Amino acid sequence: MKRLISIGLITALSIATVYAAEPAAPPTPEAQAKTSIETRQGLFKLLSFNMAPIGGMLRNTVPFDAEVVAKNAARIQQLAGMIPDLFIADTRKTGAGVKTAALDGIWTSQADFKAKADAMGQAAGELLAAAKTGDKAATMKAAQGMKACGNCHDTFRLKQ
Repeated sequence: MKRLISIGLITALSIATVYAAEPAAPPTPEAQAKTSIETRQGLFKLLSFNMAPIGGMLRNTVPFDAEVVAKNAARIQQLAGMIPDLFIADTRKTGAGVKTAALDGIWTSQADFKAKADAMGQAAGELLAAAKTGDKAATMKAAQGMKACGNCHDTFRLKQ
């Protein structure tokens, strides 16, 4: 009896291995678009997460902490460079079924879109440099440059 159970278990595992080794069907255009949109939205959530404490410091609702500003500015700078890459695939007419605030201008004005993302990365770099000095006034002045985020929102995102 134990031998039959062992043979059955070995057979089941062998079949499972064969099915697991088969290549998956390529994703549909809709699935690819959905993944692209969700990845973009994840990137913007990370940007927002990293910008929130800096915004709080600008509004004097969060105590100034140069180390937090430096860490978050470095992250924002890195993430900003990824924005244009994530919008190469035009997902406007795929029927992906994912709600998005992205406007057509992203794809019809790619150079302007990239320039605005680059400006945000540059502003984050300037904020990082200021934060590394530990000088609150210089850091908060540089933080004002992070309004570059809004330049993109005004042109390429639905009003919310």
